[in-house]
Amino acid sequence: MAEPELRALLPEGVGLHFIRLPLTGSTEAELLAMLDTLESGMALPADARPDAIGFHCLAVSTFAPCMAVEIRAHMDMVTRAHSGDSTAITFFATADAILAALIAPGTRDVLLVSPYIQEMHQREANYLTASGFHVTGGGCVGVMTNAELDEITPATIFNRVMAEAIDVRAGVCFISCTAVRLASPFEMLEAALGIPVITNNQVLAWYALRQMRISDARPGFGGLFSLPLPMEDAP
Repeated sequence: MAEPELRALLPEGVGLHFIRLPLTGSTEAELLAMLDTLESGMALPADARPDAIGFHCLAVSTFAPCMAVEIRAHMDMVTRAHSGDSTAITFFATADAILAALIAPGTRDVLLVSPYIQEMHQREANYLTASGFHVTGGGCVGVMTNAELDEITPATIFNRVMAEAIDVRAGVCFISCTAVRLASPFEMLEAALGIPVITNNQVLAWYALRQMRISDARPGFGGLFSLPLPMEDAP
């Protein structure tokens, strides 16, 4: 689901290339095993000399507070080993993009909704809390595998968010997961909730564009695309 959504989120003239790393489930062992294939997966994009390389899995990059830092360092090391130089490339993980996107609207109160199992959902809530945010409410669907995530419709997500938002005060709604279809309901959700709505694929595209100094506002994909990077994330 990430590939078609990300392509739709990027403006004309921005190239996008994917290297897939294996991940089929949501257990701790399955998530952390993804990192074992990072080095081999990084060889091809490193040789292509792109402007930016992102590791796009929030569940892995938020597994521990230091995980995104370690992922960035590893991507940099592999790139230098393959091409001899990494100075012109920006490296980031989904966790970096999420934190920047949560700071950008100027709020710390988050409504967190995910399709995950409770263990994964709580781990992400703990990560946000450790990063200085206040998770004021939300919930998870309880889906375990990628195949099941693919079957979740935008309408299902919309209805779940609206149900979780009842009597919850938040400054931003964060719908977590790269593998569900979320591009279409942004404007309806933001209008219904009255607060910004962010999700993983939208945030990754916004963060990558801003890191490359591309300021395009992507109409229809949420108010986030009208915002710059926070100062601490600005290149």
